[in-house]
Amino acid sequence: MVEESELKYFVRIINNDLDGTQPVQLALTGIKGIGLHAALVISRRAGVDTHATMGLLADEDVKRIEEQVLAYPTSVPAWMVNRPVDVYSGEPKHLYGSDLALAKEDDINLMKKMRCYRGIRHENGLKVRGQGTKSTGRFGKIVGVSKRRN
Repeated sequence: MVEESELKYFVRIINNDLDGTQPVQLALTGIKGIGLHAALVISRRAGVDTHATMGLLADEDVKRIEEQVLAYPTSVPAWMVNRPVDVYSGEPKHLYGSDLALAKEDDINLMKKMRCYRGIRHENGLKVRGQGTKSTGRFGKIVGVSKRRN
């Protein structure tokens, strides 16, 4: 049995504090941009047991995991990255953390500038992906049913 004093409750990888009490695969999902499948690929490529507790790993293992996270976009096929074709460079990229949020915001602003259908839907706060709007996604006075006041 491993003593609790050896357990690191926070493991820092790519400017993210990961939960050291969780298994490696689950802890890696704490990085925005890495899901369960990407975490599995990263941990296997690093040669680390996916079910091992993150806080009990040696520093060398954590360093290997971090290297694999950074090498992830070049080591997997283009369809496995979260940005298969970058708008500006045309290359496959995998974005993490705040870069992912900024790229999404930039994409939405580009659609608004182009005045494409999706951009107009984003501007108006309506549903974008083809969902119906007759009964759901309603707010304000549009709902149509209001309680009568006496």
